[in-house]
Amino acid sequence: MTEKYKIYLSEEMKSRLEDDAELFEFFKKDGSVNLNAFLKELLIHYFDPYRNQKTELFRSVLAELSSIQSVNASHAEAIASRLVSAYLKHSGAQPGKAAAVTLTVSGPSLDIMRSIENNLLTDSSLSQYISGLLASYLSISRSGRERILFGEICDRLDSAIRNHRIITFSSTTAPDLVFTVQPYMIAASREEQFNYLLCMDARYGQPRTFRISRLRALYTTSECFAPDEQVRARLQKIALRNPQSASGDVQAQVRLTARGIQKFRMVTKNRPDVLRADGNTYYFNWPPRQLEEYFKRFGQDAVIVSPKECRDNMKAFYRKALDAYTASVSEK
Repeated sequence: MTEKYKIYLSEEMKSRLEDDAELFEFFKKDGSVNLNAFLKELLIHYFDPYRNQKTELFRSVLAELSSIQSVNASHAEAIASRLVSAYLKHSGAQPGKAAAVTLTVSGPSLDIMRSIENNLLTDSSLSQYISGLLASYLSISRSGRERILFGEICDRLDSAIRNHRIITFSSTTAPDLVFTVQPYMIAASREEQFNYLLCMDARYGQPRTFRISRLRALYTTSECFAPDEQVRARLQKIALRNPQSASGDVQAQVRLTARGIQKFRMVTKNRPDVLRADGNTYYFNWPPRQLEEYFKRFGQDAVIVSPKECRDNMKAFYRKALDAYTASVSEK
């Protein structure tokens, strides 16, 4: 059975939820963002934590009111209920134009909606309750939100890490490949705020990282591995700096223009740490791919002097861009 519910959200909240749906790769067959599938999954995984959060808040407020001698027990409970409802309504309400979202649910998500309707709407509408739930979800860091949506995968990874079990899985970035790895740890990146599994490729003996929300068909084998403390230390270093990249660091030299130095100060996402600066020449010890991706945004205002491999990659990148622009002009 399928039911449809109309939920009213602020435009800002809807936009942020659509961003999460895209970032966590909830797509329709035509490649467009599947907001409904995302909201159903969110409802299934966050309903219990949100309800428990409300219960704990109610108990805390009730305890404070009960400590006031002039307030009897029945009045304290009624006041606590009203205060919690008013607080959650306020936290879920955002200024601006409201956007109507049609939520189509079935199975477990439909059971949750009916449970809310039948048991939890004392001082609010269904739309207000769901809006409060979504606002609470958005107040959590993105890495925390990823753990909510992919909690089952995280739990299985934690268990495999704890018990030193080899695992296999595929990834949305390489759906035709099956990876066999020794899992060591999960770490959240500082800027992107995604969670990454840091592991060793069991077949090739190389360090690998995989974003948690991109894992599919995760399977825990019966085979165990003996953790290598040197490998753990190496992966721990990667986890602290760039968990999204398992490649080793390289010594790099980058020459910046005055405008490039200004951009470097302003563009903080995935910015490499500076070892030292000598005038307009900056020195780094950083993974090569991350270094290249960062400075691709600078154009002529940043030139990677060394290592040669990074310099050649950047030359090829800009050459291809020039060829594409030249071809588009000649077509006209």
